[in-house]
Amino acid sequence: MPAPLFIILNAGSGHAETELQRTTIEDLLTGAGREFELAVLEQAGELAGIAKHMAARARDTGGVLVAAGGDGTINTVARAAVDSGCQFGVLPQGTFNYFGRTHQIPEDLAEAVQALLTARVEPVQVGLVNDKVFLVNASIGLYPKLLEEREIDKKQYGRSRLVALLSALKTVLGSYRHLHITVELNGKMRTLRTSTLFVGNNRLQMEQVGIAPLAERIEDGKLAALAPQVVGKFGMLALLLRGALGRLGDAPNLHAFGLTSMTVKQRGLVGRRRIKVAIDGEVTHLDAPLVFRVLEGQLLLLKPVPAAEAADQEPLALAS
Repeated sequence: MPAPLFIILNAGSGHAETELQRTTIEDLLTGAGREFELAVLEQAGELAGIAKHMAARARDTGGVLVAAGGDGTINTVARAAVDSGCQFGVLPQGTFNYFGRTHQIPEDLAEAVQALLTARVEPVQVGLVNDKVFLVNASIGLYPKLLEEREIDKKQYGRSRLVALLSALKTVLGSYRHLHITVELNGKMRTLRTSTLFVGNNRLQMEQVGIAPLAERIEDGKLAALAPQVVGKFGMLALLLRGALGRLGDAPNLHAFGLTSMTVKQRGLVGRRRIKVAIDGEVTHLDAPLVFRVLEGQLLLLKPVPAAEAADQEPLALAS
């Protein structure tokens, strides 16, 4: 018998859109005869608690925990899936949807639900910074500031990739502090002055900005790190434009390397021991030092079956 689905839907898009999403999910799963529970998240602060509860239900019934939302929502629900050891599904509903797109999960909700019904389990790589999971990226410095400004602009102008790009341009041309960090990598210490340290766990994102060799490192079980040299505002603007054009790999003033584990200490943490970190689009504070590492094969993701195969098979009996 197919495993039951325990779905968490983030209602952050507004009542009308959330209602359409809810009825789409319910109608398709009911029509397919699939057992499911659907929890609609009204308050962002409730997500971790609901995810933990639903993950326990999925574990106890041999079911699948499913996140319906953007990369931030997916991250929190994935953490609960990793902790419980249950299988994990995704219905991408964000702006960029890097995680879902990397794993060929449709961005259209109805298509994503249909794909979930015939999906098969495949362990996928997870990144960790201290005890926090990241599926797409984690970063310090300018990038968290960029995300905070982007959320403010999205609330005013709406959610779109154009708004995100214009917001990034505004932030890069504004005022921000440079980082002075010490990095321990493969037993060696190095000091970097940079505007931001970006650690990626997403092949598609690395390929889109034009750093294919680092994308291959992710495929080989590593994380990809980027740290631009201090180049001034217009130098940073040039880097941002290179990334938008998919040519960041050509930049002469960029540190780029792969890693399985890395410890980062920030100089000048006078009177405080916490660092602002952006994790899959959400900004938080973590205790210093920061330890980035790979937690390989710990997320049991339901990935779509290629169309030719899906046409020939019944929905999978995923429960053991």
